[in-house]
Amino acid sequence: MRSYDLVKGIGMITRRSMLATALGAIAFGAVSFGQGAAQAAEKINIAALTFVSSSPLFIAKEKGYFADEGLDAEITFFRAAQPVAVAIASGDADFGVTAFTGGFFNLAGKGALKVIGAQLHEDPGYDGSAILASNAAYEAGLTSVDKLGGHSFALSQVGSSFHYMIGNVAEKAGVDIESMELKPLQSVPNMIGALKSGQVDSMIIVPHIAKPLANAGAAHIIGWVKDYVPYQVGGLFTSSKNVEERRDVVEKFVRAYQKGVADYRAGLLATDADGKLIESDTTNEILEIVHKYVYAEDPAEKAYPKIRNGAMFITEEGKLNVEDVKAQVKWYQDRGFVSDAANPDTFIDTSFIAPLGQ
Repeated sequence: MRSYDLVKGIGMITRRSMLATALGAIAFGAVSFGQGAAQAAEKINIAALTFVSSSPLFIAKEKGYFADEGLDAEITFFRAAQPVAVAIASGDADFGVTAFTGGFFNLAGKGALKVIGAQLHEDPGYDGSAILASNAAYEAGLTSVDKLGGHSFALSQVGSSFHYMIGNVAEKAGVDIESMELKPLQSVPNMIGALKSGQVDSMIIVPHIAKPLANAGAAHIIGWVKDYVPYQVGGLFTSSKNVEERRDVVEKFVRAYQKGVADYRAGLLATDADGKLIESDTTNEILEIVHKYVYAEDPAEKAYPKIRNGAMFITEEGKLNVEDVKAQVKWYQDRGFVSDAANPDTFIDTSFIAPLGQ
């Protein structure tokens, strides 16, 4: 090889090496940037129950709405509403959706929690929580709500949402609540077991549990809460610390949650002109997602009807019925379950989601 050709060849090799090195550096930078972006995802923990009412969370996680907002969301499940509130207040979880309770309002009143949106709402147009009688009690004459006096009633805890519902239902039905024996059993599974075995005469429970129990002949539905107490059952909440120090994270979470609510409403709450529930284009997709979390042990053909039966009403965009929440606080305060110092104006934050009516 001539010296010129040798030099030329070396030059070509050098240029090729430089180009390969540059391309490699760019590729490495791209990979590093991708890894950095993934690592930058904000980790959040969400406290919830394995109820159909938590569906917007499941949808937001499975459809990537949280991930799209740069959130790495993990859902931790509890067996009653009160521990969900405690988990948020203690910092063990960042967000929660569950029913309001006396314990929740006490924690919120002390400044630990902020209500930022809505969960379920008992609405006359949709099936909500059912009032059940055990088989033994039904056969003995407990065939309607006005006959609840003198009977036992299962609830998770004193001051729970179950307590609020039976208190208001009894009042509207003309039943003396003092004549009833309220039995706090600590968890929903315990309540179900006690009713099925006849250890308690009655209870109130969400439709995706109530209807299968009735259909299986394990209990009798004697009424519906919506016919006595249309109200804001639960809320979306976070810690006061998150609102103050991680407002951007709260805003991202709310956007993802609202997308989940929209999909839930479109898939499970769509109605025809007569107000009858219908199957929409997205119903099967939503059922498939929810089935991963609710009745996961059942085959789809058994689980889907149960999930459909349990699809309670959630307001558009998760808007909170603020006035109703205030009425609940007063009910608990009047009965000594919530401190008089608890002021809903200090723990309801409508800066993330406009309240119902706006």
